[in-house]
Amino acid sequence: LERARFHAMFFYDNVFAPTDPAAISSSPLSPRWDPLILVAALSLVTQRIGLIATVSTSYSEPYNVARHFASLDQLSGGRVGWNVVTSTDGGENFNLGQHRDHAERYERAHEFVDVVTGLWDSWADDAFLEDKAQRRWADPDKLHVLNHAGKHFRVKGPLNAARPIQGWPVLAQAGSSEAGKQLAARIGELLYTAAENMDDARHFYADVKARAAALGRQPEHISILPGVMPVIGRSQSQAEDKYAALLEARDPAATLRALSGYASLGIDLSNLPLDARVPLPEHIPETNSHKSRQQLLVDWIRREQPTVRQLLTTWSAGGHRMLVGTPEQIADDFQHWFETGACDGFNVMFSSTPGGLDDFVELVVPELQRRGLFRTEYEGPTLRDNLGLPRVENRFFAG
Repeated sequence: LERARFHAMFFYDNVFAPTDPAAISSSPLSPRWDPLILVAALSLVTQRIGLIATVSTSYSEPYNVARHFASLDQLSGGRVGWNVVTSTDGGENFNLGQHRDHAERYERAHEFVDVVTGLWDSWADDAFLEDKAQRRWADPDKLHVLNHAGKHFRVKGPLNAARPIQGWPVLAQAGSSEAGKQLAARIGELLYTAAENMDDARHFYADVKARAAALGRQPEHISILPGVMPVIGRSQSQAEDKYAALLEARDPAATLRALSGYASLGIDLSNLPLDARVPLPEHIPETNSHKSRQQLLVDWIRREQPTVRQLLTTWSAGGHRMLVGTPEQIADDFQHWFETGACDGFNVMFSSTPGGLDDFVELVVPELQRRGLFRTEYEGPTLRDNLGLPRVENRFFAG
């Protein structure tokens, strides 16, 4: 990925593990690495690629999160980002009887980010004098004590870590519900989203950019990245053969059970014949988990009236687009979406590793470079440099 000049590698995460025997048996959902540990390790063996770790605002504490990311930004030379999530489940692992309510999670997330970024601004950039002659380690006038007292958090500060190299690590976000879009517009710099068609993508793009502008932000400082999973062949038939092999390797029942639970449909799709039409209850149960993905799937089922087999095939990437074709066709698609206002780039997910990753790096990246759509060198040493984002100035020590 770094050789191909990818901007960043993004690590998804959650704070729970399945207990259903069927899910444990058939799905590699647990155990998983803690993203913060992976980022620390990878920062030592890479030089330019960004490293973005997911950490929950619902089941973490702001001080710890601020300290982790400040330390990682120093360790990596300014290449880390925080994917801000509110989690789709997990309250039972954090002294709660159930998952936090959706509205409360997002209210808490706004305050959480405010506290973390306030802690990142604890020290001025030139606070540490390291003056042996004067025997002065730091300038006490360059320290700000946060003294935050809000609805969800009381945090005195200051942070016992130096200010991040980037000012703030890059803030990523992936919510597409109404509450998610408002959080994204307020704090997000990289937005991961799912869109099955260009009309939906353009609407989301325009909506979030307009919300950001209304909040006084510069829309060009937000990059919207729909997820896409390419299956690439040197010919169309080769790509289709690879895709067929991937589908053949899956467990249909396990995939359908996962889709049913993930989107909270209120039915178990795995009990239906593959050629049956997908039924939907008259009233879809309201989910306290992944509201935007539930709506995306329900809207698609109502519009397409698919069979279970078609659902299984189309939703192979969990609601993200599947692209099956040649490098030129993949590049055509990327170019069309990018040039017509549907996105600023893509969150590329690989159908397999190392095969799918190697195919993209060796076949699609050179085609995008030939068209002038992708760079051939990194722009600078930090993730912000390479995303075209300014370094964040300290709100308490401007100038």
